Amino acid sequence: MSVRRTFAKVFGLKQSRPFPVSVKPAEVDIEIAQTIAHHTSPVPEEIGRALAWGADEKLLLILAAIGWVASRGGGEQLRRAANHALLVTVASSLLPHGMKLMFDQTRPDRKTVIGHVHGISFSGKRDDAFPSGHALHMGALASAAGAFPAGPRRTIRAIAVSLSLTRVAILAHWASDVLAGFVLGAVLERLLRLGPVTRPKPLKEKTDADR
Repeated sequence: MSVRRTFAKVFGLKQSRPFPVSVKPAEVDIEIAQTIAHHTSPVPEEIGRALAWGADEKLLLILAAIGWVASRGGGEQLRRAANHALLVTVASSLLPHGMKLMFDQTRPDRKTVIGHVHGISFSGKRDDAFPSGHALHMGALASAAGAFPAGPRRTIRAIAVSLSLTRVAILAHWASDVLAGFVLGAVLERLLRLGPVTRPKPLKEKTDADR
């Protein structure tokens, strides 16, 4: 039995429509990609690829695992937050891999010649554009930031959005792939909050009475 059929069977997906399903980029996706391909250069592309590592699943899994181990000697709230972070990171790593088995979409960096002249390089597997796994991680992070006070929350969300956009800038994904991944990540994190074992308690800003 193929991997795709096994995945479909495990998750109860009907086989009436064969997998993978081809996903076409929207007109606006194509326009954005063409604009980037014509106006980029090697330096910003190198910077974009370097920044994109900040949303890489391997790095995030390592950090989440380290944080989980370090939290074991802390209080209940810290342990719950670490449990939640690890669970979200693992789930947001598995989800895009499963979806990429179900959907095929050619990456924009495979559809440009002028882009490669201007510094665009190849990213990942050719047909693994949808959804963006990096953006899915960042969507989960942006959602989880809701437990923090206003200042850190805005900073974390700005970083999450910026790192997600690097995937568009280096033509690893269409803009809609990044948007879909970001939204899926946020929804996933919210759903996982429902678990009583991992649900983090909101961190409140100190009032004058607490100081």
